[in-house]
Amino acid sequence: MRKEGLAPEIHGIFSARPALKIRERFYMFFDDEEYGGEDERLVKSTKGEYDVEENVLRPKSLSDYVGQVKVKENLNVYMAAAKKRGEALEHVLLYGAPGLGKTTLAHIIANEMGGTLKLTSAPAIERSGDLAAILTNLNDGDVLFIDEIHRLNHSVEEILYSAMEDYALDIIVGKGPSARNIRFSLKKFTLIGATTKAGMIATPLRNRFGIICRLEMYTPSELKEIVLKSANKLGVEIDDDAAHEISTRSRGTPRIANRLLKRVRDFSEIRGEGRITLADARFALGRMEIDSLGLDETDRAILRAMIEKFDGKPVGLETLAATVNEDANTIEDVYEPYLLQLGFIARTPRGRVILRGGYEHLGYKMTERQAAQLSLFNKEDD
Repeated sequence: MRKEGLAPEIHGIFSARPALKIRERFYMFFDDEEYGGEDERLVKSTKGEYDVEENVLRPKSLSDYVGQVKVKENLNVYMAAAKKRGEALEHVLLYGAPGLGKTTLAHIIANEMGGTLKLTSAPAIERSGDLAAILTNLNDGDVLFIDEIHRLNHSVEEILYSAMEDYALDIIVGKGPSARNIRFSLKKFTLIGATTKAGMIATPLRNRFGIICRLEMYTPSELKEIVLKSANKLGVEIDDDAAHEISTRSRGTPRIANRLLKRVRDFSEIRGEGRITLADARFALGRMEIDSLGLDETDRAILRAMIEKFDGKPVGLETLAATVNEDANTIEDVYEPYLLQLGFIARTPRGRVILRGGYEHLGYKMTERQAAQLSLFNKEDD
């Protein structure tokens, strides 16, 4: 007889072969590839794959990791204490702008704690069964990395609560008066969540992270060190001033610095003598339309539109996106933070407004009307 409230797939497993224990039947269900037990669509293991070409530029230890000094010092203490007690590291939340090294830190934590890193992202976990399948396949000391964790579905997120606090998985079977809760024990794992929008994480989930680290933008000197190290790993010779030139145009982000280094290397190999010189770096970056502050053509198009199309007046995000033919979320997440950091634009209750620095960078002279408009907003801010 079919049990009320069970999906057909679950019902077949819980009803067949009654001699099996419920726990064994549960694992039969969630180990199925359809629910991501070993499905690479959901999770990717990095054990033994750390030195593949795509990860060659990633540092493998905190001592090799450049920048984020406070975060490194604290993580060193937390990991040393956890290893001394023979426990898994507490769950870690890493937040900051894209490209600052959140995934790299997850690799390092797993490597130094001696566990296997399982990589996945919140959009890939569509159902609670997907997450349950991943959790039940973790071993003691493993590290589960969930990127964009702020995008987890609410039903999926609730599964994490007991998993993070009690290392247990609670499954409700049935409906109404016949419903019952079944709890399955999980191995002692560490969850590392990464996000660019910490404010969008639900408070109950955020409070369950024992370690919360904010990653800051990198200084040009730190980026220069990263460029020099990456060039050495790639087997590329580079002059000191060329590395400095790349670092100053990398928007404070290691990911961009490494990307620019690879593209400058391409120009140097074809047009130069193989060694990256300052002239090679400037020529390549110029061809890629990246200016002295790291702004590309889209950044400049945004600033020009605010000056030429809207005469320096406040403009809404959607209107600005339509004007420059770019997605609004892309402008908000990718372009706007750096322009705000440079002091070229500002957010106001009435919309985005360009500041004096934006005019000066593009070589525009503010009219009296634009200057009066800007002074008006300065008074409103005061």
